[in-house]
Amino acid sequence: MSAAAPPGAFLIAVDGPAASGKGTIAERLARLYGYPHLDSGLLYRAVGVTLREAGGDLDDPEAAAAVARALRAERLNDPALRSREAGEAASRVAVHAAVRAALLDFQRAFAAQAPGAVIDGRDIGTVIAPWAPAKLFVTAAPEVRAERRWRQLEGQGESVAYADVLADIRKRDERDSGREASPMTQAPDAVLLDTSEMTIEQAADAARRIVEAARGRWASGH
Repeated sequence: MSAAAPPGAFLIAVDGPAASGKGTIAERLARLYGYPHLDSGLLYRAVGVTLREAGGDLDDPEAAAAVARALRAERLNDPALRSREAGEAASRVAVHAAVRAALLDFQRAFAAQAPGAVIDGRDIGTVIAPWAPAKLFVTAAPEVRAERRWRQLEGQGESVAYADVLADIRKRDERDSGREASPMTQAPDAVLLDTSEMTIEQAADAARRIVEAARGRWASGH
């Protein structure tokens, strides 16, 4: 499928690093507008977890790409994809250009739905759907994101030290930003939303106002 703008599709692209709040914001926007929501990170988590379960090597691009090509949407409902290990596995397989290429059409087809959709990830507004009328880049200080992820993992029953979570966050930021294939970066026309000092309600409201402004511009052009 082409990356050109589909007629009648209003995509909200929410990019940003791990634990920035982008997923929660994307979910709230999807409920607000009645749009389907895709957490694109789950695609890479599913590839990593499936490959690991099969005894494969996460650093083998061909093995990872084969799993990505065979991936089915039902796999995204597995609670195991929310674990810390799944996040690490996702970051490792996401560096492979072949994996990203295998998942490209899945994401673009989702993005092209009318009347609209919401996708959060790291390259939605830059690679998957650069045509998206509404683009947000959600971020927060690494220490803030590490505390959020630490509390989330503790709530899931995973015992882990905050320092280890912070180290993971920093490592994933470096890997995601430095990879050759679709590195994480803010699109030139994306609105930056720093949630470091915000509650989720404040962040969601700020995101809503950004999207409303984009909807106004989009409507005037149609």
